[in-house]
Amino acid sequence: MIDLKERDKTKETTKPHILIMEDDLNVAKGLKMILEEQGYDVELQGTGLGAMDAIGKYDYDLLMADLHLPDIDGMQVVKRTTETKPDTGVIVMTGYATSSLAVDAMKLGAHDFISKPFTEEQIKTAIKDALDFNASKINQENLPLLDSQNNKSIEKREVLNVLNRTSEDESFWLHLMEEGTAALTEYTLTSEAKSAIASGDLQWINENVGELTQKQLMFIYKRLEREAW
Repeated sequence: MIDLKERDKTKETTKPHILIMEDDLNVAKGLKMILEEQGYDVELQGTGLGAMDAIGKYDYDLLMADLHLPDIDGMQVVKRTTETKPDTGVIVMTGYATSSLAVDAMKLGAHDFISKPFTEEQIKTAIKDALDFNASKINQENLPLLDSQNNKSIEKREVLNVLNRTSEDESFWLHLMEEGTAALTEYTLTSEAKSAIASGDLQWINENVGELTQKQLMFIYKRLEREAW
């Protein structure tokens, strides 16, 4: 793991700076190798306390957070990061069995979650999406109210488009089931909306989109069945 004392705080770099919080050293090193090949500046921390210490001292563009750590609950790190460093994007890494925790993390402000085991392409796509989102966040926050309402209208339409497509396109249905939010990059959706679709969060969809038809509910029911299984 990195010795924080050795890091030059005044070092200037145009590379996106990513912190990987992962206690499985093989997974962490594999991710570091992939991301450095993509031109990112990557640091590793194997504990939650170590990650919080690093986040308190340095600015990161992105935190990739495993929730199961040897010392503290990874959710504490996600919460601390989104509260104290709102410009740092967060991607949660989780297994299917803990996807409900990932959704909770996204409600705290995490940008996305990816399910283990994930492919190299999935991780590259998720990171690019998170960094692009960070780059446009300031402009989005300054949109006038009318634009905000228009964005909600667009998102509602996009959610319905996704759900309609799941009932008509079997290959897309399977892709969404297996890849989760990574299958939704072509749609204009917030990370919260992507998470709700991918995890089958019917409560969020009903509150933000409205009642669904039986056709639109097919994927949601199947996703919930898989989660229960």
